[in-house]
Amino acid sequence: MSQNRSTIFVTGGAGFIGSAVIRHLLDTTGVSIVNIDKLTYASSLDSIPQAAGQSARYALATTDICDGDALRALFVQYRPQGVIHLAAESHVDRSIDGPQDFIKTNITGTFTLLQETLRHWRALTPSERNSFRLLHVSTDEVFGSLGPDGAFTERSPYAPNSPYSASKAASDHLVRAWCETYELPCLISNCSNNYGPYQFPEKLIPHMIIKALTEEPLPVYGDGCNVRDWLYVEDHARALHTILQHGKVGETYNVGGRNERTNLDVVENLCLLLDRLQPSNHGERKRLITFVTDRPGHDRRYAIDASKLERELGWTAQENFDSGLDKTVRWYLANKPWWQSIQDSGYDAKRRGLADPASPDRKRVN
Repeated sequence: MSQNRSTIFVTGGAGFIGSAVIRHLLDTTGVSIVNIDKLTYASSLDSIPQAAGQSARYALATTDICDGDALRALFVQYRPQGVIHLAAESHVDRSIDGPQDFIKTNITGTFTLLQETLRHWRALTPSERNSFRLLHVSTDEVFGSLGPDGAFTERSPYAPNSPYSASKAASDHLVRAWCETYELPCLISNCSNNYGPYQFPEKLIPHMIIKALTEEPLPVYGDGCNVRDWLYVEDHARALHTILQHGKVGETYNVGGRNERTNLDVVENLCLLLDRLQPSNHGERKRLITFVTDRPGHDRRYAIDASKLERELGWTAQENFDSGLDKTVRWYLANKPWWQSIQDSGYDAKRRGLADPASPDRKRVN
């Protein structure tokens, strides 16, 4: 990798959002990128096809963010001018079954990264310190559940309801504390639900696409009326780059697509798109929708107010939900080898996070 370019560390860069950020940076900037990822079950280096042949601008460090010594060596070797921190355990159902992994990676890992970043930052020249930034990427789930009206703003109180969201809330507070106490130049972003190409199949949209294509039941939690605000992942990648470049140190920026949909609406729209793009010999895929036992502590509604990001930094989402979903479905249809390799590697798509695994599921009544 060239040492004559500005270098950015992206933690979790082989994950869904991290890979989108790296693709964006490789396509639109001249910076060098170090992808710091311990390559868990949800990581895929195939999600960064642009990295091939980019040895001058891209390096992979197979490193756990809980390993302070390894992080320190990377900071010494590459001397980055910025860090985009995305490495995290992120699946709510898995956090219910195994919260310890979320505490370790999301809290202890963030603490370790902050300590090593602070050590690096303090060793920089005054001008280098002034231009350095660490962007911590978080979630709207730290704010808990909304009622039928309103949206989360940067001033919304924290009220996490799952082990995952609690671990992310804790990491947000650590970043804010390191910024205030040690003057480490940090920014925080809180995003709504992401979707798009290269998303691991355990998440709602790719999970439903793959099950629908294989004529399996489409499990919708509870009554299907939980509302999420959907953000196309490439819009999110642009937002993160914008915040890193132009955001004000110490500030938080909400990132959302203004695309509220119930989970049932999402699944029904997926069925309609698949029926149009790749019809089934067995009829409309809505017949596969099955209501199943709800997730414990399932937040009813999320919605993000991204006005601050739009107003102060000039970012706007380029995709609405319909255009983004159409692109996403077409991508999964055109890239079966990518997700089929995950299926073939032994990925277990069984239901997780049940308080009562024996609870009966019920079939959709049309």
